[in-house]
Amino acid sequence: MKYDMKKYLVALCLILPLLLSQCAVNKQVSQAKTLGDCRYNLASADSIYLAGIDVRELRNTKDFNPLKYPRLATGLLLRNVPLDVRLNLDITNPTARPAGINQFEYKIMLSGQELFNGFVNQRVEVLPGGTTRIPFRLSTNAYQLITDASTRDAFTQLVQNLAGAANTKPSELTIKLKPTLDMLGGQINYPGYITIQKQIDNKTFSGN
Repeated sequence: MKYDMKKYLVALCLILPLLLSQCAVNKQVSQAKTLGDCRYNLASADSIYLAGIDVRELRNTKDFNPLKYPRLATGLLLRNVPLDVRLNLDITNPTARPAGINQFEYKIMLSGQELFNGFVNQRVEVLPGGTTRIPFRLSTNAYQLITDASTRDAFTQLVQNLAGAANTKPSELTIKLKPTLDMLGGQINYPGYITIQKQIDNKTFSGN
């Protein structure tokens, strides 16, 4: 009997961590899935600089003239035109279930072209009925977006909308989030992306 009890305890000690780990993974998957039911809002975008130029100075197409901005001309010459943005994304959870992820990869697309990408290594949790704000600091080289005929107009339009310029068409942004799950001391990517379509116009951030 004592031998059987020892075998039982040994087996329990071996199985229990696996069961606990599986429960933790299931919880992460459930919370990640709930993120797909959340509502997303681009709350604000500020500190937006193109080649060190505040985009509020770039309200008209003619303002993109490199002759007017030597730093822009230098960036085009060197094929390195830095675009830096501080963005706040609000996530609202309308469900009765908690939503959350420990870390995630993100991509922001403009007209099918990748604009930004990165990785956020922090816990994000949205309680039922609550709203959580995620700050992003985004940086990219906008040279290809400016010089490629297939993206030039869309990018110029986006910059003008961010600058609050008048008489502009809305810009369509696609935000993709891929949660990373902790599993047995390692990490696995959540299958697929949570995809968010957002429209940006010249009044989107006018209140900020």
